[in-house]
Amino acid sequence: MKKIGFIGTGVMGTGIIKNMLKAGYAVTVFNRTKAHADAVLQAGGVWVNTAKQVAENSDIVFTMVGFPQDVESVYFGETGVFAGTKAGKIVVDMTTSTPTLAKKIAAYGQSHQIQVLDAPVSGGDIGAQKGTLTIMVGGDQAAYQQLTPIFDVIGQQTNYFGQAGAGQHAKMANQIMIAGTMTGMSEMLVYAKAAGLDLSKVLQTLESGGADNWSMENYAPRILKDDYTPGFFAKHFLKDLRIALNEADKMHLNLPATDAARNLYARLVDEKHLGNDGTQALVKLWWPEGKLPN
Repeated sequence: MKKIGFIGTGVMGTGIIKNMLKAGYAVTVFNRTKAHADAVLQAGGVWVNTAKQVAENSDIVFTMVGFPQDVESVYFGETGVFAGTKAGKIVVDMTTSTPTLAKKIAAYGQSHQIQVLDAPVSGGDIGAQKGTLTIMVGGDQAAYQQLTPIFDVIGQQTNYFGQAGAGQHAKMANQIMIAGTMTGMSEMLVYAKAAGLDLSKVLQTLESGGADNWSMENYAPRILKDDYTPGFFAKHFLKDLRIALNEADKMHLNLPATDAARNLYARLVDEKHLGNDGTQALVKLWWPEGKLPN
Protein backbone atom coordinates (compact mmCIF):
# COMPACT_ATOMS: atom_id res chain seq x y z
CA MET A 1 0.00 0.00 0.00
CA LYS A 2 1.28 3.45 -0.92
CA LYS A 3 2.70 5.63 1.87
CA ILE A 4 0.81 8.91 2.23
CA GLY A 5 2.08 12.26 3.46
CA PHE A 6 -0.30 14.99 4.56
CA ILE A 7 0.58 18.62 5.25
CA GLY A 8 -2.10 20.64 7.05
CA THR A 9 -3.98 19.31 10.07
CA GLY A 10 -6.67 21.96 10.34
CA VAL A 11 -10.42 21.44 10.57
CA MET A 12 -10.60 19.73 7.18
CA GLY A 13 -7.24 17.98 7.13
CA THR A 14 -7.83 16.29 10.46
CA GLY A 15 -11.01 14.57 9.28
CA ILE A 16 -9.43 13.52 5.99
CA ILE A 17 -6.32 12.10 7.65
CA LYS A 18 -8.36 10.14 10.19
CA ASN A 19 -10.32 8.48 7.37
CA MET A 20 -7.09 7.60 5.54
CA LEU A 21 -5.75 6.02 8.74
CA LYS A 22 -9.00 4.08 9.28
CA ALA A 23 -8.64 2.70 5.75
CA GLY A 24 -5.22 1.30 6.65
CA TYR A 25 -2.94 3.85 5.00
CA ALA A 26 0.28 4.88 6.74
CA VAL A 27 0.19 8.69 6.98
CA THR A 28 3.12 10.97 7.76
CA VAL A 29 2.04 14.46 8.82
CA PHE A 30 3.36 17.97 9.28
CA ASN A 31 1.67 21.17 10.39
CA ARG A 32 3.12 24.58 11.23
CA THR A 33 1.78 24.22 14.78
CA LYS A 34 2.44 20.72 16.09
CA ALA A 35 -0.23 20.99 18.80
CA HIS A 36 -2.87 21.21 16.07
CA ALA A 37 -1.79 17.75 14.87
CA ASP A 38 -2.46 16.04 18.22
CA ALA A 39 -5.75 14.48 17.09
CA VAL A 40 -4.23 12.79 14.03
CA LEU A 41 -1.10 11.72 15.90
CA GLN A 42 -3.29 10.04 18.52
CA ALA A 43 -5.15 8.33 15.67
CA GLY A 44 -1.91 6.86 14.30
CA GLY A 45 -0.32 9.54 12.14
CA VAL A 46 3.48 9.88 12.25
CA TRP A 47 4.97 13.33 12.85
CA VAL A 48 7.95 14.84 11.00
CA ASN A 49 9.36 18.33 11.35
CA THR A 50 9.15 19.74 7.80
CA ALA A 51 7.19 19.45 4.57
CA LYS A 52 10.41 18.25 2.96
CA GLN A 53 10.56 15.30 5.35
CA VAL A 54 6.93 14.46 4.58
CA ALA A 55 7.83 14.25 0.90
CA GLU A 56 10.95 12.19 1.56
CA ASN A 57 8.92 9.64 3.52
CA SER A 58 5.89 9.40 1.21
CA ASP A 59 4.86 8.12 -2.21
CA ILE A 60 1.93 10.56 -2.39
CA VAL A 61 1.86 13.97 -0.70
CA PHE A 62 -1.39 15.79 0.03
CA THR A 63 -1.42 19.43 1.09
CA MET A 64 -4.30 21.37 2.62
CA VAL A 65 -3.28 24.72 4.04
CA GLY A 66 -4.91 28.14 4.38
CA PHE A 67 -4.03 30.63 1.67
CA PRO A 68 -2.28 30.63 -1.74
CA GLN A 69 0.84 32.14 -0.17
CA ASP A 70 0.92 29.18 2.23
CA VAL A 71 0.67 26.79 -0.72
CA GLU A 72 3.55 28.54 -2.47
CA SER A 73 5.73 28.28 0.62
CA VAL A 74 4.82 24.65 1.30
CA TYR A 75 5.81 23.61 -2.22
CA PHE A 76 8.65 25.91 -3.17
CA GLY A 77 10.19 26.80 0.21
CA GLU A 78 13.67 25.68 1.28
CA THR A 79 12.15 22.90 3.41
CA GLY A 80 9.11 22.48 1.17
CA VAL A 81 7.56 19.57 -0.66
CA PHE A 82 9.59 19.89 -3.84
CA ALA A 83 12.83 19.92 -1.86
CA GLY A 84 12.05 16.34 -0.83
CA THR A 85 10.06 14.95 -3.76
CA LYS A 86 11.65 12.67 -6.37
CA ALA A 87 10.63 11.70 -9.88
CA GLY A 88 7.75 9.26 -9.97
CA LYS A 89 5.94 10.59 -6.92
CA ILE A 90 2.54 12.29 -6.84
CA VAL A 91 1.60 15.54 -5.11
CA VAL A 92 -1.98 16.70 -4.57
CA ASP A 93 -2.94 20.17 -3.39
CA MET A 94 -6.38 20.11 -1.77
CA THR A 95 -6.23 23.73 -0.66
CA THR A 96 -8.73 26.04 -2.33
CA SER A 97 -6.18 28.18 -4.14
CA THR A 98 -5.73 29.98 -7.47
CA PRO A 99 -5.79 28.23 -10.85
CA THR A 100 -2.63 30.17 -11.70
CA LEU A 101 -0.70 28.68 -8.78
CA ALA A 102 -2.04 25.22 -9.58
CA LYS A 103 -0.58 25.59 -13.08
CA LYS A 104 2.77 26.76 -11.65
CA ILE A 105 3.00 23.71 -9.38
CA ALA A 106 2.03 21.42 -12.25
CA ALA A 107 4.64 22.97 -14.55
CA TYR A 108 7.36 22.35 -11.98
CA GLY A 109 6.14 18.82 -11.52
CA GLN A 110 6.13 18.10 -15.23
CA SER A 111 9.71 19.33 -15.61
CA HIS A 112 10.82 17.06 -12.74
CA GLN A 113 8.75 13.95 -13.61
CA ILE A 114 6.44 14.50 -10.62
CA GLN A 115 2.71 14.02 -11.16
CA VAL A 116 0.59 16.90 -9.84
CA LEU A 117 -3.11 17.30 -9.08
CA ASP A 118 -5.15 20.22 -7.79
CA ALA A 119 -8.05 18.69 -5.86
CA PRO A 120 -10.01 21.13 -3.71
CA VAL A 121 -13.05 19.80 -1.85
CA SER A 122 -16.52 20.77 -0.72
CA GLY A 123 -18.49 19.45 2.24
CA GLY A 124 -17.06 21.27 5.26
CA ASP A 125 -15.96 19.73 8.54
CA ILE A 126 -18.89 17.29 8.53
CA GLY A 127 -17.97 15.96 5.08
CA ALA A 128 -14.33 15.61 6.10
CA GLN A 129 -15.28 13.68 9.24
CA LYS A 130 -17.77 11.38 7.51
CA GLY A 131 -15.72 10.81 4.35
CA THR A 132 -18.45 12.32 2.20
CA LEU A 133 -16.56 15.17 0.56
CA THR A 134 -17.01 16.23 -3.05
CA ILE A 135 -13.60 16.37 -4.71
CA MET A 136 -12.89 18.46 -7.81
CA VAL A 137 -9.74 17.46 -9.65
CA GLY A 138 -7.50 18.99 -12.28
CA GLY A 139 -4.05 17.99 -13.52
CA ASP A 140 -2.39 14.71 -14.48
CA GLN A 141 -5.14 12.30 -15.51
CA ALA A 142 -3.02 9.20 -14.95
CA ALA A 143 -2.33 10.33 -11.39
CA TYR A 144 -6.05 10.91 -10.88
CA GLN A 145 -6.82 7.35 -11.95
CA GLN A 146 -4.15 5.99 -9.60
CA LEU A 147 -5.57 7.88 -6.64
CA THR A 148 -9.23 6.94 -7.13
CA PRO A 149 -9.12 4.39 -4.27
CA ILE A 150 -7.86 7.07 -1.87
CA PHE A 151 -10.39 9.63 -3.06
CA ASP A 152 -13.11 7.01 -2.49
CA VAL A 153 -12.03 6.78 1.17
CA ILE A 154 -12.43 10.50 1.83
CA GLY A 155 -15.20 11.51 -0.57
CA GLN A 156 -18.57 10.44 -1.87
CA GLN A 157 -18.03 11.98 -5.30
CA THR A 158 -14.88 12.78 -7.25
CA ASN A 159 -14.87 14.37 -10.69
CA TYR A 160 -11.96 15.03 -13.01
CA PHE A 161 -12.28 18.35 -14.87
CA GLY A 162 -9.17 18.49 -17.04
CA GLN A 163 -5.79 20.18 -17.09
CA ALA A 164 -4.03 21.80 -14.14
CA GLY A 165 -6.16 24.51 -12.54
CA ALA A 166 -9.47 22.99 -13.66
CA GLY A 167 -10.14 21.61 -10.20
CA GLN A 168 -9.68 25.07 -8.73
CA HIS A 169 -12.04 26.56 -11.30
CA ALA A 170 -14.67 23.96 -10.36
CA LYS A 171 -14.22 24.89 -6.69
CA MET A 172 -14.73 28.56 -7.55
CA ALA A 173 -18.04 27.63 -9.20
CA ASN A 174 -18.93 25.82 -5.97
CA GLN A 175 -18.02 28.81 -3.81
CA ILE A 176 -20.07 31.16 -6.00
CA MET A 177 -23.07 28.93 -5.40
CA ILE A 178 -22.37 28.71 -1.65
CA ALA A 179 -22.10 32.52 -1.47
CA GLY A 180 -25.71 32.77 -2.58
CA THR A 181 -26.97 30.16 -0.12
CA MET A 182 -25.06 31.67 2.83
CA THR A 183 -26.34 35.20 2.23
CA GLY A 184 -29.84 33.86 1.57
CA MET A 185 -29.82 31.80 4.75
CA SER A 186 -28.65 34.75 6.85
CA GLU A 187 -31.22 37.17 5.49
CA MET A 188 -33.96 34.53 5.75
CA LEU A 189 -33.27 34.10 9.49
CA VAL A 190 -33.13 37.85 10.07
CA TYR A 191 -36.39 38.40 8.20
CA ALA A 192 -38.23 35.50 9.84
CA LYS A 193 -37.16 36.60 13.31
CA ALA A 194 -38.20 40.21 12.67
CA ALA A 195 -41.59 38.93 11.50
CA GLY A 196 -42.06 37.10 14.79
CA LEU A 197 -41.92 33.59 13.36
CA ASP A 198 -40.72 30.47 15.18
CA LEU A 199 -37.29 29.93 13.57
CA SER A 200 -37.17 26.19 14.24
CA LYS A 201 -40.54 25.79 12.56
CA VAL A 202 -39.40 27.98 9.65
CA LEU A 203 -36.36 25.75 9.12
CA GLN A 204 -38.45 22.59 9.24
CA THR A 205 -40.80 24.09 6.67
CA LEU A 206 -38.14 25.38 4.27
CA GLU A 207 -36.16 22.14 4.37
CA SER A 208 -39.21 20.31 2.98
CA GLY A 209 -39.66 22.68 0.05
CA GLY A 210 -37.92 24.40 -2.81
CA ALA A 211 -35.77 26.57 -0.52
CA ASP A 212 -33.87 23.59 0.86
CA ASN A 213 -30.09 23.80 0.57
CA TRP A 214 -26.92 22.47 2.24
CA SER A 215 -26.00 25.74 3.94
CA MET A 216 -29.36 26.03 5.63
CA GLU A 217 -29.47 22.39 6.71
CA ASN A 218 -25.97 22.43 8.20
CA TYR A 219 -25.44 25.98 9.44
CA ALA A 220 -28.84 27.39 10.44
CA PRO A 221 -29.17 24.88 13.32
CA ARG A 222 -25.74 25.98 14.58
CA ILE A 223 -26.84 29.61 14.52
CA LEU A 224 -29.93 28.78 16.57
CA LYS A 225 -27.60 27.23 19.17
CA ASP A 226 -25.27 30.27 19.07
CA ASP A 227 -22.58 27.95 17.69
CA TYR A 228 -20.10 29.80 15.50
CA THR A 229 -17.26 27.29 15.61
CA PRO A 230 -15.78 26.90 12.14
CA GLY A 231 -16.83 24.10 9.87
CA PHE A 232 -15.16 26.44 7.40
CA PHE A 233 -13.43 29.64 8.46
CA ALA A 234 -15.01 32.93 7.42
CA LYS A 235 -11.54 34.27 6.55
CA HIS A 236 -10.97 31.36 4.16
CA PHE A 237 -14.34 31.86 2.50
CA LEU A 238 -13.52 35.53 1.95
CA LYS A 239 -10.25 34.43 0.37
CA ASP A 240 -12.18 32.09 -1.94
CA LEU A 241 -14.65 34.78 -3.01
CA ARG A 242 -11.79 37.13 -3.81
CA ILE A 243 -10.16 34.45 -5.95
CA ALA A 244 -13.46 33.73 -7.72
CA LEU A 245 -14.04 37.39 -8.54
CA ASN A 246 -10.46 37.84 -9.70
CA GLU A 247 -10.83 34.88 -12.05
CA ALA A 248 -14.19 36.24 -13.23
CA ASP A 249 -12.51 39.54 -14.06
CA LYS A 250 -9.96 37.68 -16.19
CA MET A 251 -12.86 36.15 -18.13
CA HIS A 252 -14.61 39.54 -18.42
CA LEU A 253 -17.52 38.36 -16.27
CA ASN A 254 -19.60 40.55 -13.96
CA LEU A 255 -20.93 38.61 -10.94
CA PRO A 256 -22.84 41.17 -8.86
CA ALA A 257 -24.33 38.71 -6.36
CA THR A 258 -20.93 37.18 -5.62
CA ASP A 259 -19.49 40.67 -5.34
CA ALA A 260 -22.15 41.53 -2.76
CA ALA A 261 -21.32 38.38 -0.78
CA ARG A 262 -17.61 39.25 -0.90
CA ASN A 263 -18.36 42.71 0.49
CA LEU A 264 -20.45 41.27 3.33
CA TYR A 265 -17.75 38.78 4.30
CA ALA A 266 -15.13 41.54 4.06
CA ARG A 267 -17.13 43.48 6.65
CA LEU A 268 -17.29 40.41 8.87
CA VAL A 269 -13.59 39.57 8.57
CA ASP A 270 -11.81 42.89 8.03
CA GLU A 271 -14.02 45.26 10.02
CA LYS A 272 -15.46 43.04 12.75
CA HIS A 273 -12.37 40.80 12.96
CA LEU A 274 -14.42 37.60 13.04
CA GLY A 275 -12.42 35.69 10.44
CA ASN A 276 -11.80 32.79 12.81
CA ASP A 277 -15.53 32.19 13.23
CA GLY A 278 -17.33 29.84 10.88
CA THR A 279 -19.00 31.12 7.74
CA GLN A 280 -22.35 31.04 9.57
CA ALA A 281 -21.13 34.06 11.57
CA LEU A 282 -22.30 36.21 8.66
CA VAL A 283 -25.54 36.65 10.60
CA LYS A 284 -23.55 38.65 13.17
CA LEU A 285 -23.71 41.59 10.77
CA TRP A 286 -27.38 41.79 11.85
CA TRP A 287 -27.12 40.16 15.30
CA PRO A 288 -23.80 41.58 16.59
CA GLU A 289 -23.65 39.45 19.71
CA GLY A 290 -24.37 36.31 17.74
CA LYS A 291 -27.44 35.80 19.90
CA LEU A 292 -30.99 35.77 18.66
CA PRO A 293 -32.49 39.18 19.46
CA ASN A 294 -35.36 39.19 21.95
